[in-house]
Amino acid sequence: MGFDQMYTPWRLNYIEGVKETGCLFCRVWEEADKDGENLVLWRGGGMLIMLNRYPYNSGHLMAAPQRHAARLEDLAPAEQAGLMAATVRAEQALFAAYRPEGMNIGLNIGACAGAGVVGHVHMHLVPRWSGDTSAMAVIGETKVLPETLDDTFRRVTACLQEHEQA
Repeated sequence: MGFDQMYTPWRLNYIEGVKETGCLFCRVWEEADKDGENLVLWRGGGMLIMLNRYPYNSGHLMAAPQRHAARLEDLAPAEQAGLMAATVRAEQALFAAYRPEGMNIGLNIGACAGAGVVGHVHMHLVPRWSGDTSAMAVIGETKVLPETLDDTFRRVTACLQEHEQA
């Protein structure tokens, strides 16, 4: 009896520690002409929503303000409200696109808290389903995702556009 091979080549850079130099979000804000390449799904009101290139689950999104600020308290009240509004927009799109049973929504402030982009506050949204963890994550340090980032990009963008028109 054999077993199937799973390949997740997009995870290798992350696993090997190849990370962005500088601030990911500041770079992405400067490269508005490269939104598709940078996995940016939506921009508005000084906020953006983008796919996480190294997702925990399909549909793993991040919402971030334009201004580089390390903590929520460093944002102006209007920016705090804008980040929450972008998070709500992302949540609506994910529930429409994937129909998850639940969702993790939160932020990691500081490297010891798990922040991959330290110094630029951003919200993570991760759709969840019963049984979406497996021995692969525990034993093989590998997450199995059911679709490519390109498919996720198309699916969530369509739902964001629907909410824009509503």
